[in-house]
Amino acid sequence: MSDILLKIEGLRASVEDKEILKGVDLTIRKGEIHAVMGPNGAGKSTLSAVLAGKPQFTVTAGSVEFMGQDLLAMSPEERAWAGIFLSFQYPIEIPGVTITNFMKTAVNSHRAGKGLEPLKAGDFLKLMREKMAFVQMKPEFAKREVNVGFSGGEKKRNEIFQMAMLDPTLAILDETDSGLDVDALRIVANGVNALHTPEKAAIVITHYQRLLDYIVPDVVHVLKDGKIVKTAGKELVAEIEEKGYDNL
Repeated sequence: MSDILLKIEGLRASVEDKEILKGVDLTIRKGEIHAVMGPNGAGKSTLSAVLAGKPQFTVTAGSVEFMGQDLLAMSPEERAWAGIFLSFQYPIEIPGVTITNFMKTAVNSHRAGKGLEPLKAGDFLKLMREKMAFVQMKPEFAKREVNVGFSGGEKKRNEIFQMAMLDPTLAILDETDSGLDVDALRIVANGVNALHTPEKAAIVITHYQRLLDYIVPDVVHVLKDGKIVKTAGKELVAEIEEKGYDNL
């Protein structure tokens, strides 16, 4: 059985007739953490959005296979049920919806997608308490509306909590370090590392070395002008920090 989780070949994508991705090739295997770095406007967030199935992006060429399935043929919901999770750069607020109700709906939707019965109330609350403790989230947050009045660090911690609850096979972190102080960054990174297993993989999209000091990548890619222009090991991070993107 293949250890390849995600295989992208010749991926091209546009938004409002403007081509953003111009032929991306990327292969991710079980157990790997891949960092995708690059200047603003390179297509990093577009890549994550296309993989998650955001409808405003149009794929014009190429293929994406996830665990042997045609990812591009799946709806966003089916991609989530299959095991893909996207952590947003700017998590949205959902007034009127508590974190408990939001997560109950999400978890049971995932279970329904796999043909499983909804979790019993007691089992769900037990799981939720465990995962909140896991990401050092105070229990009273369960009653709060999703991200309403949260600091930047609390929003990102809430996203890692959601990831812990949904237990994805492929986690895509789109600039999850944006706006975080050192303490919040460490908590988020520790959560990501603790959730990682030899059967799972992660794509970490970032501008900065500091996140990759905590989440150490196996492979680093530089995305420029819609294409991956360089791939290497974690030593590439230090090279980027020293030389910048223009001199690679």
